[in-house]
Amino acid sequence: MDLTQAVALFVAAFLAGIVNSIAGGGTLITFPVLLWVGLDAKIANATSTVALWPGLFGGFWGYRKEIEDSRTFLRRLGVTSLFGGAAGTALLVITPSEIFSLLVPFLILFATLLFMIQEQLSRRLKLNAVAGAHPPPAWWMGAIIVQFFSAIYGAYFGAGNGILMLAVIGLLGISDIHRANGIKTFLGFVLNSVAVIGFALTGLVNWRMSMVMVTGAILGGYYGTNIARRLGRAFVRRAVVAVGLTISAIMLWRLWS
Repeated sequence: MDLTQAVALFVAAFLAGIVNSIAGGGTLITFPVLLWVGLDAKIANATSTVALWPGLFGGFWGYRKEIEDSRTFLRRLGVTSLFGGAAGTALLVITPSEIFSLLVPFLILFATLLFMIQEQLSRRLKLNAVAGAHPPPAWWMGAIIVQFFSAIYGAYFGAGNGILMLAVIGLLGISDIHRANGIKTFLGFVLNSVAVIGFALTGLVNWRMSMVMVTGAILGGYYGTNIARRLGRAFVRRAVVAVGLTISAIMLWRLWS
């Protein structure tokens, strides 16, 4: 790893930290750069997860005020993310990543489209009536099931998983994008904590490269929350959709090329 590669990894991690704080999808920035410096795809995936993991804590800390009244959401969906993250980590360890990567573009596209219609769907189902209060048990069950599979995907590859989690959170009646981003960042930190432990124990991490990227990810995650507040809700929502559609297009192009 020469100086040019080290700088590229740091910058990629910083930008990924910002993207993860605002919309999710930072993996799509770091993963190609790690492939460019010569890592195997599976090791690049695990190294990217380890490198971006501290940045999620930086983003979570930046949103701490927005999620002061979200303990129930954090507890229930956090436990769900813990188990889902463990399952996704095991899948990556025992299976070749090519199998699941065939489904990734379609999952991201689905999550993005769901997020695009989230507000209209919430009004149609009158979910906003329970925003900030207590969603009915049926909605909780649905959210927990979807979040479990989202966490499996998040630990396995992760690109665009934040968009899927934002859709789940929105369907529970949380319409404040900043509060939703805070909850999403916490859930990402939980599921990736399990993944980091699993990848470290199975020798899938290039520690030298991940350490170069850690500082950039933390800085990007923290400053990303400030950027989100300044830009406003409408811009952030457009950014979420733009990131999702871009990720989908790039990955579909790679799949068919």
